[in-house]
Amino acid sequence: MGPANVHLRDVREDDLTTFLEHQADPVANRLANFEARDRDAFMAHWAKILRDETAVVRTIEFEGQVAGNIVSWEHDGERDVGYWIGREHWGKGVATAALQAFVEEIPERPLHALVAAHNAGSIRVLEKAGFVQVGEDEEGPVFRLDAKAEPARRALS
Repeated sequence: MGPANVHLRDVREDDLTTFLEHQADPVANRLANFEARDRDAFMAHWAKILRDETAVVRTIEFEGQVAGNIVSWEHDGERDVGYWIGREHWGKGVATAALQAFVEEIPERPLHALVAAHNAGSIRVLEKAGFVQVGEDEEGPVFRLDAKAEPARRALS
């Protein structure tokens, strides 16, 4: 599974400063193919996320520290998933453990995720959580997680 010391919890206002620092990392921005927002734009964006009644939003904690965030929201009739992990927590199984726990929290299927084509680490995280690539758009590969397979049932005779 992943490290047992990864926990998801509700987002608190004081988490946003850490999230702001994470999304300002130029290395992470290149990897995610994402342009960092300034503080005001970032805080406005998060205020919108936190007001969105379709959103499921969690802070990811690793060893008691805020390691990132994970969010699911409705977009164009689909339920999407996205996450952002602070670079100091990369390579430790944090994203994988967080995503696996998060998808258990969300009953709706399918779930969709978009990733930059050059972000091999995030592609691997999605695959470990059961997402499969179902296409590609101008931003990169599109992944989907369908309903879990039901265990095979023995026929009664």
